[in-house]
Amino acid sequence: MPNPTSMGAASVSTDSTGTTPLLVTPGKIIAVHLNYPSRAAQRGRTPEQPSYFLKPASSLNSSGAPVERPDGCELLVFEGEIALVIGRRTRGVSPEEGWAAVSHVTAANDFGVYDLRSADKGSNLRSKGADGFTPVGPTMLSSAGLDPAALRIRTWVNGTLTQEDTTADLLFSFGRLVADLSQLLTLEPGDLILTGTPAGSSVVVPGDTVEVEVDAPGTPGAPGTGRLVTPIRQGTVPFGAFGAGPQIDDLQRTEAWGSAEAAGLQRASVTAPKPEPAPFALTEKLKARINSVGTATLSAQLRKRGLNSVSIDGLGSTRPATRLVGRARTLRYVPAREDLFESHGGGYNAQKRAFDSLGPDDVLVIEARGERGTGTVGDILALRAQVRGAAGIVTDGGVRDLAAVAALEIPTYHAGPHPAVLGRRHVPWDTDLTVACGGASVQPGDVIVGDADGLLVMPPHLVEEVVAAAIVQEREETFIAAMVAAGHGVDGLYPMNAEWKARYGVWQEEQE
Repeated sequence: MPNPTSMGAASVSTDSTGTTPLLVTPGKIIAVHLNYPSRAAQRGRTPEQPSYFLKPASSLNSSGAPVERPDGCELLVFEGEIALVIGRRTRGVSPEEGWAAVSHVTAANDFGVYDLRSADKGSNLRSKGADGFTPVGPTMLSSAGLDPAALRIRTWVNGTLTQEDTTADLLFSFGRLVADLSQLLTLEPGDLILTGTPAGSSVVVPGDTVEVEVDAPGTPGAPGTGRLVTPIRQGTVPFGAFGAGPQIDDLQRTEAWGSAEAAGLQRASVTAPKPEPAPFALTEKLKARINSVGTATLSAQLRKRGLNSVSIDGLGSTRPATRLVGRARTLRYVPAREDLFESHGGGYNAQKRAFDSLGPDDVLVIEARGERGTGTVGDILALRAQVRGAAGIVTDGGVRDLAAVAALEIPTYHAGPHPAVLGRRHVPWDTDLTVACGGASVQPGDVIVGDADGLLVMPPHLVEEVVAAAIVQEREETFIAAMVAAGHGVDGLYPMNAEWKARYGVWQEEQE
C-alpha cells in the first residue's frame, strides 16, 4: 500500500526509509492550464494539447500557513489540485513511461489573484506567483501501487465541499504530461507538476479556510494525503505605483467566481456568450404607465413577487414633486486612501467619465457607502448630467453646492449636504457594475422609480408585469376609496370579498 510521507513547505522527497521528509526546494513548479473536462466545460473551451505555466519555488507553502489576499484586490481564487513529485532525472520519455518518473503525489492549492492578470499576458507570474500561493501537503503518497487514473481530488471552503472529481477521464493523463514536458526540458528530482483543477474553484475572502485532500478510495486501505489547510488573511501592504496595480472587469469576475451568475453579473456567459434578447426599451408609453402609479403600489407588487429588498432608503430629493423614472447607470466610490486617490482620483477619473457618458433616461446611481461626511457630486457635474439629458442622480452620500444643485431641473436624491470635496472620504473607482446604494443592490439597466414616498429598483424583466398589476391594483383602490368616502366600512371591502368584487365589476363597466 502506498505510504504517506510527512511534508513541510518545501518537502518534496524522502530519505531511504521513505518516511523522513527532506526539505528539498523544487527547481521547477509547473502548472497545467486545463485538464479536467468539468473545468473545460466551465471555461467554454477544450484544448487539443496541454499547455503550462511556471510558478516560482518561493510560492511554496505548507499546511496551516496562511495565504494573503493582496491589499487592494478582491478576486483571490483557490484551485484544488493533485501535484506530481518527480522522483528521477527525466528527459525524452514516452507517455507510457511518464508515470514511472513520478515518485509521489500530494495535494496542492494553486492560488491566484485575478485582479493581477491584466499584466501577465498568460504567464500568471504576478497573479499566481506570490509568496505562499502554492500550498502543498500535508503528506505525500508514494506512487508505487497507485493507479494514476483512480485518484480523487476534493476541496472544502469553511467545511463545505466545493470541488470533487477523479482522474478517470482527464483530458491529459499524468504520463502524457510528464512525457510532453520532457520533450523540451529535463525534469529533476523534486520538481512539482500541478495537474489542473476541476470545476468548482471560486473566490475566497479573508477569514475563509480552504482545505484540499487527495486520496485513492479504490486502493486497499484508501490512502490519502490528509487535508491541506490554508486560512485566508488580508494583506496590508499596498502596491506601489512602479508596477501594474489591480484591475478587474466582468470577464475576470466571471472566471474568478466560476460563472456570471455567481459573480452577480447579468450575462449568462462571458467566454461563450449566447444570443441575448432584445434590449429592454424604456419607451415613452411605458414611462407614462409607470408614472400613472405610485411607488407604494409598485413596491406592493414587487413584494408579491418575492422582492422585498428593492428600496433605496434614507435619501431626500432636491425636487420632491418631480417624478423620477429612468435606467440605472452606476458609479462606485471606495474609501479614501491617499495612494489610491493619487492613482485614481485625479484627471479624467471614473466620476467624470460616468457623468460624461450619461444619456437620455439614464439615472446615475452612486455607491458612497452612506458616507455623509463629504460631497459626492456638486453643481457642475449635476449640470453636466442635466445637459446630457439624464433623468436623475441618486447618491447615498453627501452633495456639495446643494442650493445650486436644487435649482437645477434634474432631481438629485442624496443623504444630505456637505461642503467638503470628494477626496476627503472617497476615491472614484469604477463604473457600470453592480453597486450598493441606500441598502439596495442596483445593477446597470435596472429601472429606478422615485417620488415623494422614496426610490425603488425594478429588475427590467419584471417591469411590464409589475406595472400592469399595479395599474389594476390602483384602479381597485380607487373604487375602495370611493366606497369608503360614501360611508361604507372596510370589513369585506378592503380587501374585497366576493360581494364587493362583483360590485367593483359593475362600477368598472360604468367607468369604461
